[in-house]
Formats: sequence, C-alpha cells, structure tokens
Amino acid sequence: MVAKAASISHGINCIRYISGESKNKENPELIYRVKDNLLPCELDAMGIWDLMKAGAPMKKSVIRMEICPGGEHTENFTMQDWQKLWDDFVREFDKIELEDENGKVYSHKTNIADSIYTVWLHYESDSGIPHLHAAVCRKDRFGMTNNDHNIHIRAQEAAQAVAIRRGWITAAEIHKMNADKIADDLTEILRAMPSWSWNDYAARIRAKGYTIMIRPGKKGPYGYSIGMGKVRFKASELGTGRKLTASRIEDTWNKLHSQSAVKSKQLVKHAGTKPVVPVVSPDKQVLDYTTWQEGTSRYELTHGGKTSQFYIPNDVMQVFDDEFDYREIVNWQELTDMAVALFVGLTALDTVSTGSGGGGSSNDDNWRDRKDEDEIERARRCARAAAARLGKTPKSGRRR
Repeated sequence: MVAKAASISHGINCIRYISGESKNKENPELIYRVKDNLLPCELDAMGIWDLMKAGAPMKKSVIRMEICPGGEHTENFTMQDWQKLWDDFVREFDKIELEDENGKVYSHKTNIADSIYTVWLHYESDSGIPHLHAAVCRKDRFGMTNNDHNIHIRAQEAAQAVAIRRGWITAAEIHKMNADKIADDLTEILRAMPSWSWNDYAARIRAKGYTIMIRPGKKGPYGYSIGMGKVRFKASELGTGRKLTASRIEDTWNKLHSQSAVKSKQLVKHAGTKPVVPVVSPDKQVLDYTTWQEGTSRYELTHGGKTSQFYIPNDVMQVFDDEFDYREIVNWQELTDMAVALFVGLTALDTVSTGSGGGGSSNDDNWRDRKDEDEIERARRCARAAAARLGKTPKSGRRR
C-alpha cells in the first residue's frame, strides 16, 4: 500500500480533479464519492472549496492525499470497505509525531479526523486499478492548522501501519523497502555533492526529511544511523556491500564521481559541443542554480546534446507543478523542462508573450534575470512563457 500527501495552493483544481468535474479528466464515470467530513450533503467542487477556503485563508490551504492499496487486497471491496480503509489511514496519520535524533518532536500531530475533507474513489481507465484521492482543509474545526512539515513521511508511515495491521505486508518487508529507498536517496545525495564533506552530507540528509545520528571516533565518525520517523537504520543495513558505512562512504563518493567524470567526457567527445552555460548578458547577474542549497531539489535538463543538472528551489518547483499538473496536461514534462530552462537562464525566448495582465512580451532582454523581481513571480513568468511557446495539451486531446 502506497500513500502520498502534500499541501497545495491549487485547492479548487485538486477538488475538481478528484470529483471528476475537471474538463480534462477522462472517464469521470469511473469516479465515486466515498466520504465527506463536516460538509453538507453532496456539494459540488466549488461548494466544497468555498467552505475550505473560508476555514483556512492561507496560501497552501489544502492537503492533497492519494492512497493506493494493492489490487489483490481490494478486489471485493464494497464502498463501506473503502470508507473503513480511509478511516484507518486517518487514525494512523493523526497519531504520528516526528522526532529528531535527540528525541525532540519537530513535527507535531495533525487532526485530519476533525477537518473538512472529501474523499473519492478512482479507477484507472486502462488497468482498472482502484485508489483513493482526498482533499483536506489545512485547518481543523477548532481553528488549528494541520502540520505539513515532512507530510510525505507521515503519509508513508501511516500507509505502512495500516498495511501491517491488515496483514497486507509484514514489518520485515516494510523495513527492507524503506532501507532500499534510503540507500537510493543517500546515493543520489553523494552524486550531487561537489566535494566530500561530512557536514554537507548530514545537511543534505536532513533536507530530505531524514534524521542522522553520527557516532564520533578518534579519526572522524566511527559510524552513523539514519532515522525515518521513529525507525532508525544503521548504515550497514543500507545498500549492498556496506558501501554507505562510515568507513567506506568517502570511497563511495570518489567512485561515483569518477564514473560521472568518465561519462561526462564521453558525452562531450560524442556531442562535440562546448559546455552548456546559462544564456545571460555579461552585465547581468543571476543566482547560481548549479550547486545544491537547502530547500532545493535536483533537476536534470538535456540541452544541446548534453544533460546538465540544476538545483531548483522547492517553492519554484511547486509553481511549475501547479501550472503543469501531470494529471491534467499531456505535455507537462516538456512544459516543465522549458520553464526550468528559462528560469535558470539556460535558454531564451525573445518573442514569446508571457500573457501576464493585459499582455506583453518577453522581448525585453532581462525579463528572466531581474534582480529586483521575486523568485516566485519570475517562476510564474517562466511558466507563462513556456505555455505560450509550447501550448498546453489537455488530456482530453484538445490543445489550448
């Protein structure tokens, strides 16, 4: 059983999608209302949104949730069974408190059970796989804000607790799955580090939502463990060949970067092109998105026959995710790539209208790199420019 959760700003779009009212949602007949909480009977999407917005007037006013149990476990489910599954998930979700390596709570409990929410059952049109979608108000009925700090980890833990309780999966299987996921994340962190440093390594691990406890030794760290919620994993449990242990971690970083260096040389040799650099005027200065900073995520772009990686602020990526919702737009990946390329200054669109306000165009040379412009607003301008150039193709097949 898999579960996802995220706080979002596009609440009405989310509710329209999960309720089947979105114009871009294919096969709305495969969508069924499961349960509403603290809502009048059978409200439409706008009615639900109006009540949520009134209760939580903030930028990210809605928590979006998705729950996908294994098809073999839900083959004979009735609507009452789906309601019970949701109630079980909420009960586990609301119980969770996240603690750091010192046992200090850094993410307090939520109160989804006493919040406005709407839950819907979807069936994939091709595979027939059933799954639940929910939109939850960020504030409960007592006016308290539901915590969204590392909410994706909270959703994973709740799903695992429900699966174990129902006998769908064992604790040992979940432990192995989590260990594999952490190992993959740590390997990606090592690949992204420009140089080896324990401090940088630990900071990037914490930025991923994990905790880390390091055991000091005479010549540096003797060992370390990674925390996911209340569960801890020794480094020796992660990956294969003990390559992520304290004694071998630097060698692993060296090997990963040796492989990357060889691959980069091969790409340059075959492509025969100069290294990709951001397209900006010499007298303009843009922020450096080629190195990792806290609150950023790695994004790969292929440009001029070469793949480059950038580190985009999470808030900026949220803008692009909101603008180019993969569930509604067919060419969301192309649009996102174009928007990111514009944002980092990798490419230019000198004649594309951004469609802001009463119109306008991007042929003012510095529209991408204005130093006095808010980063989020610049991201929105890049998204509009990408949409103007490529056009959005809804899943209904009509181009707009």
